[in-house]
Amino acid sequence: MLVAALSVAASDWPQWRGTQRNGISQETGLLKEWPKDGPKLRWKVSDLGSGYSTPAVVGERLYLLANQGTNHEHVQAHAVTDGHRIWQTRLGKVGSNPEKANYAAARSTPTVDGEVLYALGSDGDLACLEIGTGKVRWQKNLHADFAGKSGDWAYAESPLIDGDTLVCTPGGSEATLVALNKNTGEVIWKCVTPEGDKAAFASAIIVEAGGIKQYVQLLQKGLVGVDAKTGKFLWRYAKPVSRFDANIPTPLASDGYIYVGSAGTGGGAVKLKITGGRVEPVEVYFGPKYSTAIGGVLKIGDFLYGTTAQAMLCVEFTTGQVKWEERAPSAASLCYADGRLYLHGENGEVALVEPSPEAYREKGRFLPPDQPQHTIPGEKAWAYPVVANGNLYIRDHSMLWCYDVRASH
Repeated sequence: MLVAALSVAASDWPQWRGTQRNGISQETGLLKEWPKDGPKLRWKVSDLGSGYSTPAVVGERLYLLANQGTNHEHVQAHAVTDGHRIWQTRLGKVGSNPEKANYAAARSTPTVDGEVLYALGSDGDLACLEIGTGKVRWQKNLHADFAGKSGDWAYAESPLIDGDTLVCTPGGSEATLVALNKNTGEVIWKCVTPEGDKAAFASAIIVEAGGIKQYVQLLQKGLVGVDAKTGKFLWRYAKPVSRFDANIPTPLASDGYIYVGSAGTGGGAVKLKITGGRVEPVEVYFGPKYSTAIGGVLKIGDFLYGTTAQAMLCVEFTTGQVKWEERAPSAASLCYADGRLYLHGENGEVALVEPSPEAYREKGRFLPPDQPQHTIPGEKAWAYPVVANGNLYIRDHSMLWCYDVRASH
C-alpha cells in the first residue's frame, strides 16, 4: 500500500495528515509525559478568522485556510517562531450550505510541494500559490470548470499531489474525480463513477495492490477506487454511507487492507482482491462499534486507534477484534509522533496517550487557554493536531496555539 509522500524534511508536516497521509510523524526526541498543566506554550494567535482547517508546516512557516464572513476565504502563511502573519491570499467566497446544514467555513488543509502550495476553498476554488509571496500561479473552480457537486457542507477536501499530478474530487456526473497537471492545472483525466456521486468530505489517498496503482476516495455513496494512470473506475464498497450525509474521515490503507468510517453507520475494513486485473473489495469486518469520528484513525503496529462519540478504541487492524474501549476526553482528532498519540478532543481538551493494545494509558491532559466561543449549536473543536519540528499545533476557529513538546532544548 502506498500513500502520498512529499519531498520534505522528516519533521515537517506538509499536507493533510502528514507526509504519508496516515497521521504519523517520523519525528523523535519528544516529551513522553506532560507536566500537570501541559507542555510549554510558545505562542498563540487569536485573530485567524473562522474555520476548521488544520495547519501544514514546512520549515519556518505554517499554512492554513480561514475565512472572514462568507465572502472572504483565504490562505494564510505564518512564521513558526512567533505566529505572526506573513501573507494572506483570497481564494473566493465560503461555500453555501443548505438551510439544514450549519458550519459554513474554511476547512481544507493546504498541500505544500516545493515552492508552491495547493489549496481548495469550501466553494470549490482550487489554486496553486507561491509559498514565498502567496501569488496565485493558476486557479480553477470545481463547480464552474467541472460541474462539481459537493455534499451539504460544501467542499472539505485537501488536494492530493502525486508526482506531477494533482487529484481532487469535484463530484457529480461530469468529473467525480479529476487529475490535473500540478504545474498548469490542465486536465489529465476525468473519472465519472457509475452513480455520479457527490463529493463527500474526505481526502483521497494512493493505494497500490496487485501491481495496480489507484486513488481511493470516500464519496457520498461509499468508498471507491480509480486507476491512477487512466482514471478508470475500478470498484466501490457501498456499505460506508453516512445516515447523516456526512462521510468525513479519510480512509487509511496498510498491509493490503483499507479502513473506512462513516458517521452514524459504522466503520470497518476491506481487503482488495486482484483477479486478472479486476479489483474487488472484500469486506473483512464492519459495524457500528468501530471508529467513525471526524478525527479519523491511526494504525500503530498491528493496531488501530480512533474514537467514537463516547470512547477511544484499540482494535486489531486485520481482524476487527476490540482490544479495549475507554472513555477518553471526548471524540477526538489524532496524530502520532515518537511513541505517543496526540488527541485534540472535540471539547477542546488535548491529551497525550501511550499506544498499547493492553490498556488506555494517558500521559497528560490540558485545556489550551482562551478557548473560542462556539456560537453555532453543535459546533465543536474539529481541527486536527499537528506535530512538526518539536512543536505541537492546536487550532480551534480563530485560535492557534503552539506548544514546545521537545524532550530537551
